Amino acid sequence: MAALQTVAAPEGEEPAASAGVVQQPQAPSGGTAGPAEAPPAAGRSAPPDDADPRAEPATAPAPAGPTLQTPEFEGLSGWINSDALILSALIQQNRVVLIDFWTYTCVNCVRTLPFLREWHEKYSDRGLTIIGVHAPEFEFEKDRTNVLGAVERFQLQYSIAQDNEMATWRAFRNRSWPAKYLIGTDGALRYQHFGEGAYVETEKEIRGALEDAGWDVSDVPLGTVDVQEVDPNLTVVTRELYGGYQQNYNSDGVYAWQPEYYQGPDREVLYEDTRPDLHATNFWYLQGLWRNEAEAIVHARETEAYEDYIAVRFVARSVNVVIQPVRDQPFDVVIELAGRPLTLEELGADVSHDDQGRSVLHVDEPRMYAIVELPGIGEHDLTLRSNSDNFAVFAFTFGAYTEGP
Repeated sequence: MAALQTVAAPEGEEPAASAGVVQQPQAPSGGTAGPAEAPPAAGRSAPPDDADPRAEPATAPAPAGPTLQTPEFEGLSGWINSDALILSALIQQNRVVLIDFWTYTCVNCVRTLPFLREWHEKYSDRGLTIIGVHAPEFEFEKDRTNVLGAVERFQLQYSIAQDNEMATWRAFRNRSWPAKYLIGTDGALRYQHFGEGAYVETEKEIRGALEDAGWDVSDVPLGTVDVQEVDPNLTVVTRELYGGYQQNYNSDGVYAWQPEYYQGPDREVLYEDTRPDLHATNFWYLQGLWRNEAEAIVHARETEAYEDYIAVRFVARSVNVVIQPVRDQPFDVVIELAGRPLTLEELGADVSHDDQGRSVLHVDEPRMYAIVELPGIGEHDLTLRSNSDNFAVFAFTFGAYTEGP
């Protein structure tokens, strides 16, 4: 059995697991920390009515060959691209298994998906089974229709299962998105990686596990991108900013600058942005009537002249925002940089110019939207305006790569 290889922990972080043991890693740079415990039972959604009935938790048969030395899948439902899979049965079939914990609005997860797609294409007929365990961060990510849309949008063809109750997440003692666990055909955990990057290293581990199992990959070229290219002028990038009070009302939160936000949950407040020329980075600011909710900050009235807004001063090259329409009605958001429309060179992939020259984001589904992509990293004032009371902001994320979100 190959010894477990771990990724070197960033400064100040505990080392990853010892050989053959799945411990609780901390989220490294490039990953998003997940919940320390399972979400409370209250308010959980049951699997949608159209969930795949084959996805009920299955009991593995007694193994006749290698014994699984990692946790078995627990509580997975809504399988996509395959029937329900049993980890120990895959090991019995001489399959190497790569488990990827992800959620579809996580920008760190999204950045890794091209590499997962490539590994599936290269190795799925050479003994590798990739299973994307979709562990939702937000309540709307539990919806099967939303996950199906994301799988189609990202062109994922490997097996996906919904871990809406975080049962498999807890079984693996996982703590971050994305997280990858490579299990060899001997049933042992060979390698794990948390966050982005180390793509060549991960692929080498995949190839080694396949070769040890007797699969021939000698004619399959190894990838060459270990980490995505970052802006050469990078020194710092703005942290992820959450809208809801579940994240703001804790020691790691305080993303909302204005003190009125913290006077109580689920309150509608008429905010006044008194010094828009003096915004600090790493916070967001409000103008107009807004309601703080558990997972989002919600525009709480209809307007006519885009007078209400949420603003952020950021340091990055790209900006993304997670938005869910409160109701099933599309709406527009006007995006401004330093009080002006974005230029063609600054438009994110989901933003376009309307017939009035404004840079506009059309929101029609709950997901992450790419709104700004600058030629280079810099410090800027960003404003999002909407007349709709359907506008709910869950999170802003920021990037420093030369391409992509």
